[in-house]
Amino acid sequence: MNKKRPVNLDLSTISMPVTAIVSILHRITGVILFVGLAFLFYAFDLSLESQEGFNQVVNALQTSFIAKFIIWGVVSALMYHFVAGVKHLIMDLGYFEELDSGRNAAIANLVIAAVLILLAGVWIW
Repeated sequence: MNKKRPVNLDLSTISMPVTAIVSILHRITGVILFVGLAFLFYAFDLSLESQEGFNQVVNALQTSFIAKFIIWGVVSALMYHFVAGVKHLIMDLGYFEELDSGRNAAIANLVIAAVLILLAGVWIW
């Protein structure tokens, strides 16, 4: 191994390909889904405790900006993670493995997910 090679530690100068960005976002949305499940389970548990708990959850989801934002964040992460997962399944079948087609699939992944996230935002708000 060549120990004299240059090391670039300035992360702002590194330009990542779109395929790397899609892969990193897939991992990030997986973490968001894992953390978001805690909020969803809490709301589900509260809604099943009593009629007052159910009314409290419904009221929070209809009036609270933070509750709507959390739900939109979890739904957005789910949409992106789903689209990227389908892309990975298609890649496992042997498609989009070349450089150009992989880049095009990554761009399509971002566009489809962005449209779904905007639609989810319109639906929630």
